[in-house]
Amino acid sequence: MEKKRRYVPTKIIAFMLLCVSGLPFFSCATKSDVYKEIDHEVNRENFKAGVAAIEHGQKRKEKPVYHEKNAVSLFLDKGLLEHYAGNYEVSSQNLQEAERLIQEAFTKSITADVASFVVNDNTKEYPGEDFEDIYINIFNALNYYNRGDIEGAMVEIRKLTISSGKLDMLSRKYEDARQGLGDGVLGTLNKFGISMNDALPQGDPVNFSNSALARYLSVLFYLADGNTDGARIELEQLQTAFKSNAKVYYNSVPQSVAELQNVPDGKARLNVIGFSGLSPNKEEGKFIGAFPFFANKELWAPVFKLPKMVKRPSRINRIEVVTEGHGSFDLELLEDMGAVVEETYNARFANIFFKTFIRVLLKYSAVDIAATAAAEKGGDWANLARLGTAAAGRITADATEAADIRMSRYMPDKAYVGGINLDPGIYNVTVHYYSGNQHIAKNEYRNVYVRAKALNLIEAVSLR
Repeated sequence: MEKKRRYVPTKIIAFMLLCVSGLPFFSCATKSDVYKEIDHEVNRENFKAGVAAIEHGQKRKEKPVYHEKNAVSLFLDKGLLEHYAGNYEVSSQNLQEAERLIQEAFTKSITADVASFVVNDNTKEYPGEDFEDIYINIFNALNYYNRGDIEGAMVEIRKLTISSGKLDMLSRKYEDARQGLGDGVLGTLNKFGISMNDALPQGDPVNFSNSALARYLSVLFYLADGNTDGARIELEQLQTAFKSNAKVYYNSVPQSVAELQNVPDGKARLNVIGFSGLSPNKEEGKFIGAFPFFANKELWAPVFKLPKMVKRPSRINRIEVVTEGHGSFDLELLEDMGAVVEETYNARFANIFFKTFIRVLLKYSAVDIAATAAAEKGGDWANLARLGTAAAGRITADATEAADIRMSRYMPDKAYVGGINLDPGIYNVTVHYYSGNQHIAKNEYRNVYVRAKALNLIEAVSLR
């Protein structure tokens, strides 16, 4: 009997040591606090310092801010911050690399997916979100415009707007099969005692497949190129975007959009696009499910670690443009980019939930089998063996789970547009950002040359 008493605890201790030794391998998820230095500079709107903070963070020998499997986010964040800082050529290089990595992710071996079913989604390279793939081209188009290359800007926008472009492919991606899969997943989960609740995204089918922001820029570039028919078609598509998804386009089409093609003879149009706030960010959420079918009650309440979108409220709710000597006008909301982020993410949430469910089920099943086997061999120590194995196994299973919270952190929350017709000439322009009557920030543009029959576009940014 004494021999048995020594044998079972040794097995339990060995099992627990194995669990602990395996934890470092699984701890590869990036926590949000590692971005603290970068966030600090971005909040100060010192974007050059933000880029420097990223580069400094990547030089850490032990654990860089952006893990090697999160290269998409690295290049996206650097590209966006370089863009805000006015380093348009360097921004293009980073955004193009992010786009290349996103495209490459679709051709990777399925072995990465297999590993993610065994451990967690952080074991595979981050492939980017749909909204990131779209906004890469929008900001890169602005990069080309600011470098004086209208043709390059049009190439970037056409990647989105042409037939079989990214917007068209997004529409096809989430057609009927998306709704059917989502219903099937939820039905399967319900059979196992898992039900959706208000704390979880509902996995609705995506309706965002026609970006008003992309269409707006396309209109501007077509007009600059003298293609009025192309501009007319894009204006119609912009109207369609507003009609197709009330979740994103809950506002009216900006009045200034209709004015784009109605510039009086002898006048020049000054267009302004303003970005404000920061779009929602992923954080890890922990949700309790139910596995009442296991033999060991310690495993009946599994923990699901799932990414959830958390809003980052902006103080800015009004943007005013002052043209020296010619009064002022407010910009109008064109695209709620934060709503696009949530809409496209929620559309694939059912897949994420189902994958997590299967993975946790397999891990807990292994623990249940091990705990039952330990009890059978435990003799007088049967209950202790079962409890110890179940507890240690659950600790390991939960520790190896981690929500994939990787994404670009510095995407704007909203895009506003507006414009004014002026006599051709040189102007000083100031863009003011307000929270009610409280002045938050301003961007100043000196000696802006406004030309007739040309695209005159100012881009303003405040992420506060």
